Amino acid sequence: MSTFVIHPIVLGTKEFDKGMMTYQFDYGQPYTIPIYGWYLEGGDKRILVDTGEMRPVISEHREAAIGGPIRSFADGLARFGLAPSDIDVVVHTHLHNDHCENDGLCENAVFYVHEKELAHAREPHPLDYRYNDEYIEDVLEGGQMLSLSSDTEIVPGLRMVHTPAHTEGGMSVFVDTPAGSAVITGFCVIRENLFPPKSVTAREMTVIPPGTCVNTYAAYDILRRIRDAADIVIPLHEPSFASGEPIGVA
Repeated sequence: MSTFVIHPIVLGTKEFDKGMMTYQFDYGQPYTIPIYGWYLEGGDKRILVDTGEMRPVISEHREAAIGGPIRSFADGLARFGLAPSDIDVVVHTHLHNDHCENDGLCENAVFYVHEKELAHAREPHPLDYRYNDEYIEDVLEGGQMLSLSSDTEIVPGLRMVHTPAHTEGGMSVFVDTPAGSAVITGFCVIRENLFPPKSVTAREMTVIPPGTCVNTYAAYDILRRIRDAADIVIPLHEPSFASGEPIGVA
């Protein structure tokens, strides 16, 4: 079975209210999240999880806020000797625009996404303005996008699991690494969502749902299940990975 080392690449940021991450907590607190693409090194295919922002704001202020460098898509891949055309597989946690803006540059890749994400990208609900199907037009027209209806092993050591917490088609990505099983969450959270402070656990809450979610009660249960399902848990927007240090090294 293949194992992979996971390389976080910061391909954008957002500055907003922290309550956008932590449901019912920390509203009014300014917060900056990194937006990642994750390069999976290992096996015989070049694989990415998400493709990030097309035109990221790169500034000293934002880099200081997240604790690491922000890169363009081309520059982020170039660190590993790759160009966008070298990518063989892209797996999508979901299709909010900040996770798929560079899809069209991966002209030779096969893309995997849950069928409900495609449906929402084409006809988003008015409450969810984060979809923009222009970013996936090229790969759809090129027949590169494969929709999934259930949990799927993409290649040995890489499995996508349906976790409709943040979006109806969200998929968490389980990756076998030399250090054990890792999971990149299919929902937009930080470490605090999965490992809350005592001020939260004292209320008998063991996780904090995403600030934006499909069904709050269901999201709570999904977060608990995914947190406990792997040796290494990688919250999708956790700033501590912004340094770029590899994840899963034995």
